Amino acid sequence: MEKKYSNKDITVVWKPNACIHSALCWHGLLEVFDPRKKPWINLEAADTERIIAQIEKCPSGALSWVKNEAGEPSVEQVEVETIVETIPNGPLMVYGNIAVKDAAGNETHKNKVTAFCRCGASGNKPYCDGTHQKIGFEG
Repeated sequence: MEKKYSNKDITVVWKPNACIHSALCWHGLLEVFDPRKKPWINLEAADTERIIAQIEKCPSGALSWVKNEAGEPSVEQVEVETIVETIPNGPLMVYGNIAVKDAAGNETHKNKVTAFCRCGASGNKPYCDGTHQKIGFEG
């Protein structure tokens, strides 16, 4: 279930099921993204530009943002070739614009970075949900 947090400028959208727990959101901006607190996102703790810059570091797309007057989450098209990277003991990262087709033939378009499960234990297949850390996946 997606959650939304707002300040006067933007609304941050968090999709917990897409999160791979890279912790990049709170490394560098712990005053805004603090998993030890409830709610864990406090948009009043930093200026909007710093918050947006931190959200842009999210490798899974679990965090996105939208300007409050626009109404749609930010989607950045990447104008580069597609690159695939295997993360040791972690997901398969795909950088670039891709289309993912499920078994029923439904297509989902992904931009920027997509993390695919390699451990086989994700509850959000084919995407990584961070379960590899919990099960001690090596590979």
